[in-house]
Amino acid sequence: MTGFFRNGCCDTSDDDRGSHTVCVVVTEEFLTFSRSRGNDLSTPREEFGFPGLKPGDRWCLCAPRWREACDAGKAPLVVLHATHEGALEHCDLTALKRHAIDIN
Repeated sequence: MTGFFRNGCCDTSDDDRGSHTVCVVVTEEFLTFSRSRGNDLSTPREEFGFPGLKPGDRWCLCAPRWREACDAGKAPLVVLHATHEGALEHCDLTALKRHAIDIN
């Protein structure tokens, strides 16, 4: 289950230091990028109940990580309507819209 609260939503609070606010559709390119930055999201971690992500999965990504991936040209697609407005503290709305799959 994704999200800081593991409720399937990209909600946030003051306790969410990572700002898990950007709803993304994971790509292989992003998973490779994230792994290269020390955050392996594709390997299952049974001890945490984490099955590992695969391309096409939706995930509440930390906004600073999305911005980092965007700056590197590796940003996953964004489900803008499911992204929390708190993401705007770290990400540019224009960039999020450029990667959005759910707006015209």
